[in-house]
Amino acid sequence: MGRAFQNRKESMAKTAAAKTKVYSKYGREIYVVAKQGGTDPAGNLSLRGLIERAKKDQVPSHVIEKALDKASGVGGEDFSPARYEGFGPGNCMVIVDCLTDNPNRTFGDVRACFNKAKSKLGTPGSVSHMFDHCAILAFAGNDEEATLEALMEADVDVTDIENEDDLITVFAPHTEYAKAKQALLDAFGELDFEIDEIQFVPQTMTPVEGDDVAMFEKLLDSLNDLDDVQNVFHNAEF
Repeated sequence: MGRAFQNRKESMAKTAAAKTKVYSKYGREIYVVAKQGGTDPAGNLSLRGLIERAKKDQVPSHVIEKALDKASGVGGEDFSPARYEGFGPGNCMVIVDCLTDNPNRTFGDVRACFNKAKSKLGTPGSVSHMFDHCAILAFAGNDEEATLEALMEADVDVTDIENEDDLITVFAPHTEYAKAKQALLDAFGELDFEIDEIQFVPQTMTPVEGDDVAMFEKLLDSLNDLDDVQNVFHNAEF
């Protein structure tokens, strides 16, 4: 679990600079999460974690407030999630998560990115079964036993716990996100989570070599340039 997650983390960091519309992406995600679970971060842990992450990425407060206002019914936009799965260069597996107000447009844009990179879209479920849909929470600490005990007492279905360089990382099914986070807050008080996300973590990695590396980077860059794309997950290993 750890190596696969680290690999993805490094890969995403490589393409983060290409996300020139990061404010828009956060704004959309905050809107959807607030629409689904309420605009009060105290009662919506997913929203709370998202806002904290946005602030760490230096998203201005007015962008966050505008998204919350829209979720309260002030704005007229409406976005819905869309997920696409496919195979990239070197036959690696790719999952593209989007938020869109026009699914037909988004599908066409994502398909064009795959076609230009000599890749192909698959059907829903064609690759996601090879990923673990995980809630990932990481915070400073080294008491792995106390962490596990707190999660077990709260009846959280923990997948894995790692303790490395004074950083504890908890992996749990994505459906356990709110319960796991609340259990940690109850046990340890206010925590500054270094990672507070739900991600697709690959179960196995696929080496990408030679000319496929440049083609794969082209695919990632073109997908991340799309306004509707929020996250790209993959199992490529360079």
